[in-house]
Amino acid sequence: MKKLIFLLVCIFSIHTMAFADNEKPIQIGQLPTKAQQFITKYFGKHKVALAKVESSMFYKSYDVIFTNGEKLEFDKNGEWTEVKCEKSAVPQNVVPPQIRKFVRENYPDAKILKIERDSKEYEVKLSNRLEIKFDTKFRVIDIDD
Repeated sequence: MKKLIFLLVCIFSIHTMAFADNEKPIQIGQLPTKAQQFITKYFGKHKVALAKVESSMFYKSYDVIFTNGEKLEFDKNGEWTEVKCEKSAVPQNVVPPQIRKFVRENYPDAKILKIERDSKEYEVKLSNRLEIKFDTKFRVIDIDD
């Protein structure tokens, strides 16, 4: 019995390692529909340099990099997880209104250059080099410089 359990653990480990960090380039049309709609709505005039899918046994994500260096990341369902616009501001309507309001009131001269989200928090990077984290109720939970 111990040998069987050990064998199963070994097979699972090898299988997991074989599929770790499996990245491959894809066409824009292979992105989930939500991701395609997001790109069309907010980045329709940008030229795509690379689109790729990263998958493993437990997750799948998509990256889109534009020729101007801006980058988008999407989860397996096509929901954005990161919008990075280092040379310009993240499109206003991508940023939740509560975060826009906080930044406008507290840092009126700063632009939001990057926004990330996951199931627990949002994080924005401002043009004044501050990074602000918000919880899911849009309360500030951390500010780093």
